[in-house]
Amino acid sequence: MRRIFDNAISLMVVVIVLFLVIPLSAPVLDVLIVVNISLSIMILMITMSISEALEFSIFPSLLLVTTLFRLGLNVSSTRLILRDGGQAGVVIGAFGQLITQGNIVIGVLIFLIIVLVQFIVITKGAERVSEVAARFTLDAMPGKQMAIDADLSSGLIDEKEARLRRYKIQKEADFYGAMDGATKIVKGDAIMSLIITAINFVAGIIIGVVQGGGDIQTVLSIYSIATIGDGLVSQLPALMISTATGMIVTRSVSDGSLNTDVVSQFKAQPRAILATGVILVLLGIFPGTPTLPLLLVGVALTAGGLIGENALEKEKAQQRTQEPSAAEPAPESPAAGEAEYYKDINNVYSLLTVEPIEMEFGYSLIPLVDEASGGKLISRIVIFRRQYAQDMGFVIPSIRLHDGAALGTNQYVIRIRGEEVARGEVLVDYYLALEPSNPASQIDGIEAIEPAYGIPSRWILPENKEMAEIYGYTVITPLTVMLTHLSETIKKHAYELLGRTEVMQLVEHLKQTDPDLVADAIPNNITYAGLEKVLRALLKEGIPIRDLGLILEAIVDAGPGSRDIDLITEQVRARLSRTITRRFCENGQLRVVTLDAEVEKKILAALTKSDQGVYLALGPDIMQQIMTQLGDLRQKFQELSQTPVVLTSQVIRVYLSRLIAQFYPDVYVLSFNEITSNIQIQAIGNITLQAQTVQV
Repeated sequence: MRRIFDNAISLMVVVIVLFLVIPLSAPVLDVLIVVNISLSIMILMITMSISEALEFSIFPSLLLVTTLFRLGLNVSSTRLILRDGGQAGVVIGAFGQLITQGNIVIGVLIFLIIVLVQFIVITKGAERVSEVAARFTLDAMPGKQMAIDADLSSGLIDEKEARLRRYKIQKEADFYGAMDGATKIVKGDAIMSLIITAINFVAGIIIGVVQGGGDIQTVLSIYSIATIGDGLVSQLPALMISTATGMIVTRSVSDGSLNTDVVSQFKAQPRAILATGVILVLLGIFPGTPTLPLLLVGVALTAGGLIGENALEKEKAQQRTQEPSAAEPAPESPAAGEAEYYKDINNVYSLLTVEPIEMEFGYSLIPLVDEASGGKLISRIVIFRRQYAQDMGFVIPSIRLHDGAALGTNQYVIRIRGEEVARGEVLVDYYLALEPSNPASQIDGIEAIEPAYGIPSRWILPENKEMAEIYGYTVITPLTVMLTHLSETIKKHAYELLGRTEVMQLVEHLKQTDPDLVADAIPNNITYAGLEKVLRALLKEGIPIRDLGLILEAIVDAGPGSRDIDLITEQVRARLSRTITRRFCENGQLRVVTLDAEVEKKILAALTKSDQGVYLALGPDIMQQIMTQLGDLRQKFQELSQTPVVLTSQVIRVYLSRLIAQFYPDVYVLSFNEITSNIQIQAIGNITLQAQTVQV
């Protein structure tokens, strides 16, 4: 019995389909028609009572079932009308008499008006609304997903709330997609009702005259009443279902039920009601106008507007009286309150907090950041954080975004641990056109320098965007300028953001999958402080630390006796050869600058050991030659749009890297054992030492 009850709806759908085949008696048809009408009324009332569409998510399926039910009843009523001489039950006869009122012509016209209203106005409008709602909902999905990610990353919501929101967005997209298709069913149902009505009328007259032998006037009267009654009991539920369809797809713009929204929003505009009443009263005074109806409605609206205005004024007055009482505990002046607050020495410590990353921006840049104004910077930062974590194995901390009164309206500043490291300026209503090496023509605009890479650029008006692209410029939005500058700054200073807490979090994450390795490496082979130095050294030179397990294995292999962080880092880099190779090579080829053997000997001989460790004490003449040649070769890499790489031996790599970083931070130094054997190395230059001439 329970199994039958659980599948009652499925069985009901099967029975509805059978209505298309199985003949129904007139009493049964009467009951089912009343059920159909009541079900349509119930659905319409539900759609007006819900506050959002997903509260009635079964509506698309229910729409199909009710349409099928209505068509089944249409077929059954048509069978009775044509078989029993226009007698199809009490309900159809009563509705036919109600609409005709003894005049067949008027009845037919009224019925046609109802059908056209249903088909042209309600059904067509509901179809269009559903189509637009479906498209807009699907288009808004990525933005909603990114907003959820932004709230999750900033800590406004937890993972459970994020999952619920994502599920709701998916359900919403599925619902509106289903509604877009379901409205086509409503349209088809309206067309089919017209066809069935025409069949009933034409076929009934033919059968009545040919088979029944009645006179044409009597037959016309009988079948007209039956046809109109049948069409009406079909079109009324269809009209209510179509109205319900339009109602449910517009629920996304409402905060409550339709009844609540109508009452609250009309109550909030009493002056409009009052003005309408006064206008109607004035119209009623003029001669020739329907004075009594205009005065009745006008006086009623005027009275309602006055009552609503008084109620609104009382509510505002009550709010004004509550605001001072709520503000009474507040201090008399901000300065006095601030002084009182900082009397407690513990509150002074709150001033010592330093944000890991901070971005301050001028007033005109707020729309790029504020999500309420359509700003997308936060969502783009979320995407960057996720991508950087996947690439480098380090999660960027939360970024504090706030406006700054001391900045220009178009300026922004990026700070790392409280200190300014980058600054830029963007024009919100313009595009930035990055100038190519050989532009086809100059484009009008405000000259500027792209802040992230230092590329000569121009701020251009939106109408010049297409022309700039034709001339070979790369055109980007102000938001992209800010985000690119922020992301490149973070990449450059990522090693400064990696502290002891972050290292411990990475190790704890590795413990979940490889606890034995962590126990073997820490603290037997290296401390957390030493591991932090190794990881920071890798990040500083653009080496991913994602494979922390392999890094710890290399540290363990180095042995517990090794305390030289530089030596440990070099051994770790050798174990990360595949990662380093993938990071710098392109299409199986690595273009590099090599060092002459004599240069390497000079550098090796210049290594000096002190109490603080080993450092490179290279003569100024040799240093100048190396940097001059490297600067020339660096231009070749820029022309090839590739990262400049110097290839040398493992012994001097770290010291040469530190020397070059002082002059060319964008040049990377790799050793031979950091490159896998399957890579083809192409030297585009060689640094040599020239003989020095001494003048006497």
